[in-house]
Amino acid sequence: MSISAEGQGTPGPANPATAQVAPASVPQAADQSPLAKAEQLYRAGKLAEAAQEYNALLQAEPKSVMAYVGLVHVYLRQKKPSEAYAAAAKAIELAPSLDAAHVALGEACFRQGKLSDAEKEFADLVKAKTKEPRAYLGLWHVYTAASYFKHAKVMIDLAYSLDPKDPDIRSAWARTLTREEHIKELKAYLSSDAGEDAEERERLEHYLAVLEDEAGRPMRPCRLATELGPMETNLEQLLIDPTHIRGYGLRVKLNGASSRLLLDTGASGILVDRKIAEKAGVRRVLEQKVRGIGDKGPASGYIGYADSIKIGDLEFKDCYVEVIDKNPIGEDGLIGADVFSRFLVDIDFPNSKFRLSPLPPRPDESATPVALESRSTGVRQFHDAYVAPEMKSFTPVFRFGHDLLIYTRLNDLPPKLFLIDTGAFSNTISPAAAREVTKVSSDSDLKVRGLSGSVKNVFRADELTLQFGHLRQKNLNIVAFDTKAISDADGTEVSGFLGFAMLRMLRIRIDYRDGLVDFEFDRNRFH
Repeated sequence: MSISAEGQGTPGPANPATAQVAPASVPQAADQSPLAKAEQLYRAGKLAEAAQEYNALLQAEPKSVMAYVGLVHVYLRQKKPSEAYAAAAKAIELAPSLDAAHVALGEACFRQGKLSDAEKEFADLVKAKTKEPRAYLGLWHVYTAASYFKHAKVMIDLAYSLDPKDPDIRSAWARTLTREEHIKELKAYLSSDAGEDAEERERLEHYLAVLEDEAGRPMRPCRLATELGPMETNLEQLLIDPTHIRGYGLRVKLNGASSRLLLDTGASGILVDRKIAEKAGVRRVLEQKVRGIGDKGPASGYIGYADSIKIGDLEFKDCYVEVIDKNPIGEDGLIGADVFSRFLVDIDFPNSKFRLSPLPPRPDESATPVALESRSTGVRQFHDAYVAPEMKSFTPVFRFGHDLLIYTRLNDLPPKLFLIDTGAFSNTISPAAAREVTKVSSDSDLKVRGLSGSVKNVFRADELTLQFGHLRQKNLNIVAFDTKAISDADGTEVSGFLGFAMLRMLRIRIDYRDGLVDFEFDRNRFH
């Protein structure tokens, strides 16, 4: 596909290379050259030692392009995007026609949020049937973010056929397997010396435990128990105080126990306070830590299992929910809009209505299976994004897990990626992005809180204008704080949040399946 600077995709991706490609030259264990040693350290997850080896090689051979390429991979896994981009630029300077250098530049661009630049680097190489496995991995990342899963599967299979021992390729390839295959692969991966950091290992072990729990249950989690059809229910105001709205929530019944959960497009799944879970008799399945915005680290909690979840006229059976021991945000909990990802989600803030309707069937299918996505089943169907005739006005967005990122212009500069987040109270921006267009000053009196507590360093940015979709809004004294944690989690630069104070003026329709969002603003209502 071709991703423009505005995030508007053409009707389909460019034709990828599908023929067999001869394997690239990958360092083998018997090769004891300094370059091979550094690569082996990287693959074993010994990142500091690998960086040391690459830098020692550069001391001896300042023009070693492959040492700079290796450093790009190390810095990206160390979550140092600026250093990675600098190393990639140096590789291109030394060898402007080398495939490996262009792959490294594409990977660095992807982490910086320059997805169209990254796509060009990868696609040009793929069309030429490059032997560099990570070019196909890079295009897999781009296609996955853009919801072109069928083309993404072709890319990751090619990458894996070229270099199945690359830990990054192996990890990505495993995500395309069936649940049973994924369980087997995760066990093998975790038993090897993959070298992932402690937080990543904990995440993988936790995910494996959930997949195994799902596999042991006789019925598919969160299946629809009522007749499928359009559903409409009220959005309920959640207040900070008697005169200020915090957000809008949904009335959700867990095993018959009523709760009001903040509707949050920046969250995933269903998260409830421990008191609500105990009242509802939610069964504990697995201990876990809950992470979010804030500098106090993850909160304690667990994954539970609810027999019934009712929202409006719909009821779902046998669903996973997350439980937090101490809820710092005040509500009964959160419900991520992504749990309705098999529906067309209609959030009509001005009229306080929430609607769900079936997604239009793709041309090659009769209907879309419906379930509440509180947890993935691990089974993947591979389809490319489909823009139905009635959705021609929708804007393509990039999906990183549950996060919906949209290209947003700051004044008239090239666009950056912003998170559509109804759970964030106001629009926010990273200080680095803000400094490109306006002045930024510290504000010690301003408080920003999330599931991980308060943010330590908060700033304010002077006047700037945000442009996204078909809309444009001027912002004065916009809140700014470091977005590195969410950028690292998504693997691309998130430069800010489009928050509730602005989004509450809009009707927002979301097609998670195809990566499409529509914003409707009634100028006659707000003037």
